[in-house]
Amino acid sequence: MNYSKIWAELGLSIALTLTIQSAFGQKKAEPVKSLRVYVFDCGTIKGLDPALFQFKNEDLQDSNMVVPCYLVVHPKGTLMWDVGVIPDSAFQGQGPVSQPLLMATSTSSKLLLPQLAALGYRPADITYVAFSHYHGDHVANANAFAGSTWLVHPTERQAMFAAPADQQAAYSRLKNSKTVSLPNADYDVFGDGTVVIKYAPGHTPGHQVLFLKLPKTGPVLIAGDLWHYPEERNANKAPQIEANREQTMASRAEMEAFLKKSGAQLWIEHNPATFSRLKKAPEYIE
Repeated sequence: MNYSKIWAELGLSIALTLTIQSAFGQKKAEPVKSLRVYVFDCGTIKGLDPALFQFKNEDLQDSNMVVPCYLVVHPKGTLMWDVGVIPDSAFQGQGPVSQPLLMATSTSSKLLLPQLAALGYRPADITYVAFSHYHGDHVANANAFAGSTWLVHPTERQAMFAAPADQQAAYSRLKNSKTVSLPNADYDVFGDGTVVIKYAPGHTPGHQVLFLKLPKTGPVLIAGDLWHYPEERNANKAPQIEANREQTMASRAEMEAFLKKSGAQLWIEHNPATFSRLKKAPEYIE
């Protein structure tokens, strides 16, 4: 048994806990009067083969991906949406951390929980947690929010806990979380139409997207992995890793119609161009 490694990891855990507790002691988030969303930098993914998405390199303006996380703050509560590709527990000191992902490399230089702490939020302050889907680049810090109410489609939950044990490690604690099983239709999180989870299966069995009706920015659709690249919107192509390609194409068509009807902006989560133009936490979008 490698005791030096165990003590090093224990020391890192204690140091991280003290850092977060110190941040919480200095600041506590005030209640808000209107809807806002914080966008966090949760890493990058570089080196993916475009062939995985049925493209060639020259077909894409940028094949690299970003990994955002989102905190939605409403007068009635909070929703954490997608929680990164690198778990906070992987950080050893202050440098960036890299891990393999689908024959590519995921990298993050920022821990998620201290970013939340800087705004005055602890995991215990998060009312709801939800993920566009359960792939590893969206759920890395899921266990930190096991005390929140988990919003998930039954088919997605079933797929998550049928996955290999090593894949479940990132979200294993959610198995005992308070859970709301979502219908295969819109789910109005706070009951006023401003934060709506929309069913968009195909990439995974219970893939979902998030609609926000922001008071100043207007309507926004955060698209999860319904699209990875803008070029997918004009191509009859879906990634090879889809759980159900026909569902993906049907979900895309339904969301395109919704975008046209609602006039909502589309935020493709992994798209660097989208991410670069958005305010990042501690600033917020309202």
